[in-house]
Amino acid sequence: MECLSLFVSLKVPLVVLFLSFVHFVAAHTKHAYGGDGVQPLSKIAIHRAVYELHGKASISAKPVVLGTKGEDTEWVTVELEFPEPSEDDWLAVFSPANFNSSTCPPTDDPRQQAPFICSAPIKYKFSNDSSPNYVKKGKASLKFRLINQREDFSFALFSGGLSNPKLVAVSNVIKFANPKAPLYPRLAQGKSWNEMTVTWTSGYNIDEAVPLVEWGLRGQTQTQTPAGTLTFHRNSMCGPPARTVGWRNPGFIHTSFLRDLWPNFMYSYRLGHRLLNGTFIWSKSYYFKSSPYPGQDSLQRVVIFGDMGKAERDGSNEYSNYQPGSLNTTDQLVKDLDNIDIVFHIGDITYANGYISQWDQFTSQVEPITSTVPYMIASGNHERDVPGTGSFYDTNDSGGECGVLAETMFYVPAENRAKFWYSTDYGMFHFCIADTEHDWREGSEQYKFIEKCLASADRKNQPWLIFAAHRVLGYSSSYWQDGSFGEPMGRESLQQLWQKYKVDIAFFGHIHNYERTCPIYQNQCVNTEKSQYSGTVNGTIHVVVGGGGSHLSDFGPVQNSWSLYRDSDFGFVKLTAFNHSSLLFEYKKSSDGNVCDSFTISRDYKDVLACVHDGCEPTTLAT
Repeated sequence: MECLSLFVSLKVPLVVLFLSFVHFVAAHTKHAYGGDGVQPLSKIAIHRAVYELHGKASISAKPVVLGTKGEDTEWVTVELEFPEPSEDDWLAVFSPANFNSSTCPPTDDPRQQAPFICSAPIKYKFSNDSSPNYVKKGKASLKFRLINQREDFSFALFSGGLSNPKLVAVSNVIKFANPKAPLYPRLAQGKSWNEMTVTWTSGYNIDEAVPLVEWGLRGQTQTQTPAGTLTFHRNSMCGPPARTVGWRNPGFIHTSFLRDLWPNFMYSYRLGHRLLNGTFIWSKSYYFKSSPYPGQDSLQRVVIFGDMGKAERDGSNEYSNYQPGSLNTTDQLVKDLDNIDIVFHIGDITYANGYISQWDQFTSQVEPITSTVPYMIASGNHERDVPGTGSFYDTNDSGGECGVLAETMFYVPAENRAKFWYSTDYGMFHFCIADTEHDWREGSEQYKFIEKCLASADRKNQPWLIFAAHRVLGYSSSYWQDGSFGEPMGRESLQQLWQKYKVDIAFFGHIHNYERTCPIYQNQCVNTEKSQYSGTVNGTIHVVVGGGGSHLSDFGPVQNSWSLYRDSDFGFVKLTAFNHSSLLFEYKKSSDGNVCDSFTISRDYKDVLACVHDGCEPTTLAT
């Protein structure tokens, strides 16, 4: 795909032409990708489902047993017949297979009638999706891609569309050979540079088996390290749908800490569970490269993006085109994985929005990445926000999850994982990751952390100082804020810190597009260069990189002088540090991996120390 992008001069007189082009890009993108941003499972009125089994309707699914050779993913063929077909008939996948009212939690009100079905399916397709003659013939053959999610599966045919579902037929039950198997490892940096954490999901609680990781230098003697186990329950959720139709047992989440790693070495590992009878259940083998020593001068490559979400490779749930670019982003990263050292996904991880099953789907989707390189996340509104739960914004964007899923399914080296801010080092990089769903304003606990994190950067050894957060605390030409946008009190509270500690680049998501500013301070460009920065840069470059995969955002009609490059498409940023003096920034398209925006920074340590406006402490001249 060509780069439908806007490289804007700081002196552009052709405003009318520019605005026309913006609207052209927006129209083109909307037509190409569509989507309304609503979780597809939330469109099913499952609580209104009624029982109308049809004597001549049938569904059969095969194979009956999945994963007989250890696979954690398998394709299933579903054949259905219904003598009264309609174009709004749809086929749902339920897991556990028994989805009737016996699984409903007891109601507190004896006068309230429990629904016939009280749990949403994990995915669905319309019956004529891959069988266009279904409405005429009443027969269809559909293929679903299932992942191991610790429970058995069944398929259910509904008429009446998503709004008034009527259960017509139910299939046979199918299951994975080992539904409890350890799966979907997620690596993350520990609290020290020479520690790697491994988090995974299984069906084994600690009263059944002891979780562990067997690991060591590749090709050498392996050691075994135990893991801790966490889970959560329906009453841990803060509201619907996570506490109602979106609830699904998450299994058990295990984390092991692999310590005292040698820098830059290849390690192999596998996940294990020691059963009570002394036998072991093992995952397949994986590998990772340990972190470089802080300040080490070597090639180091970082990927950053936000707002990716998940999509189904079998086309399920996709009539609404919810996260149209997520698979492309995932696949591009997998394709280039040998050239990536660490990934930062800065908020809006799965867009499960309270449908717990979708977290398994996401961890399966990104497993080739998360099992190989550290996958560091930040908290977004779709992970945390629920009214009355202490989130800074009083919305239910998380669908009742209130941060529990994100902080349990993924590890971050935070002092308190419910407060999702942390710092981490990777070679020549020092990262300060903020949590925009908690108060960041001056005087707050988080503000004090941010300043401490920025101030602790050893710029001689770690010259590249990166700030990242989900919501835009800096600059964005967002359409819905009349062209110039930052969260309330964002710039006012933080820009003096960015300037004082000479932050190189500040990354944000939340707005689903790409935009890069000039080096900026107090709404003014402080450097006229656009693609090759050298010496003292004088300000922080702000980047919106929220095009990881979710439905795209438009730009506003106002052209801001600080906006250098804008692109309404799916993509991610790659930073390459060649040494202490040279950094390459690339914005890449998710569709083809092409570089559509780039710049370099070249400088020496003395340039970092140079005084800039509001960036130096007062000094006393010695005599």
